[in-house]
Amino acid sequence: MSRNSIAKGSHKSDSASTYQGRKKGEQQDALDILAEDHRRVLKMFDQFRKLKSRGSADDEEMQTLVENACAELTIHTQVEEELFYPILRDAISQADMVDEALVEHASARQLIGELAAMQPGDELYDAKFTVLGEYVKHHIREEETEMFPKAKKAKLDLEALGEEIRQRKQQLRVELGMAFSDEDEDLPESDSQAALNQRHIH
Repeated sequence: MSRNSIAKGSHKSDSASTYQGRKKGEQQDALDILAEDHRRVLKMFDQFRKLKSRGSADDEEMQTLVENACAELTIHTQVEEELFYPILRDAISQADMVDEALVEHASARQLIGELAAMQPGDELYDAKFTVLGEYVKHHIREEETEMFPKAKKAKLDLEALGEEIRQRKQQLRVELGMAFSDEDEDLPESDSQAALNQRHIH
């Protein structure tokens, strides 16, 4: 699907100030998929906070949670930058909104890179992940209250874009050797086997 064909597609209106998404079982469009990513990573940051509050969190559990959250964010930001932002930039007049989102991604990416070189117990490890969470929460709030409504009003084929995003996410999960989420049920067998093999290597 080309960017032009997506930009010329139909759209549905949504006057909600915060993106609510569709009910489980209904067809997901691009915004539903991105919002689902948001909920997933926010839950991980909440789990991290709860582990810290226990005062006796297992280092391995903490590191696994941080690594999973960073991997999910890496995939999410990449598909937004490759597929969502370029189309949105062409469709709306506020290009600065997309520019600011890209800068926020860069800040998050820097913290993700620093966390990848660290482990629980290192100085500032907890602080860096906590600050990353604050960045992400701010970014999500702006996307869902400002960017998503504009995308809804623009002449975008969000269903077609959603399929592109879903397929690209599957490719990236295979490349990273990540466990599949519910949205990966339709992943081709060859790709599934490649992901399994990669996970065994790691």
